[in-house]
Amino acid sequence: MEWLIAPISAVIALLVAIYLYYYVKRQEPGTKKMREISGAIQEGANAFLKREYKTLAFFVVIVAVLLGIFVPEPIWMTKTIAKNLSLALAYMFGSFSSALAGYFGMDVALKANVRTANAARKGLNTAFPISFRGGAVMGLSVVGLALLGVSIVYGITGDPAIVLGYSIGASTLTLFAKAGGGIYTKTADVSADLVGKVELGIPEDDPRNPAVIADNVGDNVGDVAGMGADLFDSYVACIMAAMLLAVGLLPGVSPMENRFVNLTLIFAGLGIIASVLGVAVVRVGKRGDPGKALNLGTYITCLVFGVLTLVTTIYLQIGYEIWGATVVGLIAGVVIGITSDYYTSINRPPARTTAESAKTGAAINILTGFSYGLISVFPPLLGIAVASASAYFLCESVSPGFGVYGIGMSALGMLSIVGTIVAGDAYGPIGDNAKGIAEQSGLGDEVIKITDKLDAAGNTTKAISKGFAIGAAGLTALALLATYQQIVKDLLGKVIVFDLMDPLVMLGVLIGITVPCLFSALCMLAVSKNSSIMIEEIRRQFREIPGLKEGKKGVKPDYAACVDIATKAALKALLPLITMSILITLGVGFICGIKALAGYLAGSIFSGFLLAILMANSGGMWDNAKKYIEDGHYGGKGSDAHKAAVIGDTVGDPFKDTAGPSLNTLVTVISQIASLFAPLIVAYALIGL
Repeated sequence: MEWLIAPISAVIALLVAIYLYYYVKRQEPGTKKMREISGAIQEGANAFLKREYKTLAFFVVIVAVLLGIFVPEPIWMTKTIAKNLSLALAYMFGSFSSALAGYFGMDVALKANVRTANAARKGLNTAFPISFRGGAVMGLSVVGLALLGVSIVYGITGDPAIVLGYSIGASTLTLFAKAGGGIYTKTADVSADLVGKVELGIPEDDPRNPAVIADNVGDNVGDVAGMGADLFDSYVACIMAAMLLAVGLLPGVSPMENRFVNLTLIFAGLGIIASVLGVAVVRVGKRGDPGKALNLGTYITCLVFGVLTLVTTIYLQIGYEIWGATVVGLIAGVVIGITSDYYTSINRPPARTTAESAKTGAAINILTGFSYGLISVFPPLLGIAVASASAYFLCESVSPGFGVYGIGMSALGMLSIVGTIVAGDAYGPIGDNAKGIAEQSGLGDEVIKITDKLDAAGNTTKAISKGFAIGAAGLTALALLATYQQIVKDLLGKVIVFDLMDPLVMLGVLIGITVPCLFSALCMLAVSKNSSIMIEEIRRQFREIPGLKEGKKGVKPDYAACVDIATKAALKALLPLITMSILITLGVGFICGIKALAGYLAGSIFSGFLLAILMANSGGMWDNAKKYIEDGHYGGKGSDAHKAAVIGDTVGDPFKDTAGPSLNTLVTVISQIASLFAPLIVAYALIGL
């Protein structure tokens, strides 16, 4: 019963999250003006999330009914509907858990932003703990709810295949949350920047700008709730994949008695304990660097996890090879994070060179940032390749068949520190919102400078966490591909080799390569179309509201109009995106068979990785290049270089916050859909195996 460490550690994480939540809530929210601005942001964010979840509820119920009828077998062909019903209920539970984690984290972020801005009046060392602990609530909620949910489903059913239903529930909701939140936030951000900064030359969070509240709302629904759901999804998926792969290692042994299935849960539980300790040690001095403090927390989490899992490996007398595979994944995650830091940090050459290129105009700035983004793809993909190959060969030396389990454990190793990673990621938009509130409340240049420092560190941590999330999703997707092959093997009673020279496999590969491209294009076109509508609304208000442009006392813009545009536009774009990705996946499987579907998964995984890393790093680089100029370099705010950098940043916005981070969820969703529907595809495919 050693696996019970998983639910116990999950409960510990949730208790710590609740403690930190009340710590943040106890802090002083500031002046009446600050509370008004924070209230407007909170109202907009809650309204969007309510409407989004209402739309999602219909989708979840419809999909749950279809799963209950058709999967794993049509109910009219099965002797018992217990498994169909269990899958459907697990799917709904997974959706609910993911939504709850996102909402809980966003709620504390909305409370932490104004309190961080108020604390910044006393200094950086007072403001930083509030913003980071607010982010830590999100991080610990994600891992706590995720692992507790997996443990409940596994404890009740004793069947990792039912955990697949829970995982798909989390993934489909995440795809909605990430894509919807990303479209919302970048519609507002791009519109506010292009009219405010470029056309009118007013500050980023100037209260005269009608889109400023929508922009602040977007930080929460996209970067907090969306990213939390994203890593919730990857975390659950990697645990599920490793559990399913472990089942095949000991044929004839029930999952509850399978030590390798249970080892997956044990290591996940130890990862949570390491994350709690990592969060606890993050501190920044009066003149300290928030970025260094956040990185220190990550490194300590990694070290503690490595030690705890080594001790457990010795105690349980399990081969060091599996522990080695887990550590390989952990190291790969750190390497990917360091790479993202190098290519996006305001203190590194790529971002500074990109800033310098803005002196010659927006086109050169965009070309430079895009080129560095392409270069940045190589180290993470190499890291994923080395990690998966090393994990495979390490564990294959134990016994034939253990290699793919090693890949699953490597993914788990990378995601073991997800609590700390999400804490750093959610800290980013809290700092960004704090800066906006400080600027809109007129707290003075010194306070804005402190919140700017928090925001700049947040941009880097967001880029690191995006790179980490993409790398983790990459290894997880490879594990899911292995899971798909294992399920097909169990169905047919033999190993099916997916040969690239097979025309059906190649057909699937080529279709799969195009899906992330198509998905990204539709996401960014939605931002482009919706931004055009919002830009016209902002211009209209500046043109038609007397005294708004001049900032006359008592004259306020209609913030609600921009919030409404962003909300309606995001929700309208969602259903076609999600439906398209699921229907193409099922279409390839039911028309061309399981071999074509395997090729399709491989193609989508590889093109999805490349695009996701490129867009995440380019976007972060453009953003910090703009901030470097705003710090006073190359003419500073209002200069031609600044305007060019702002245009580059508006290109990067949908790259890094809409399309890029949605791709890893897309790849996870289609991989899981393929595994779930494999029995029906084997039985009913029109052509091919």
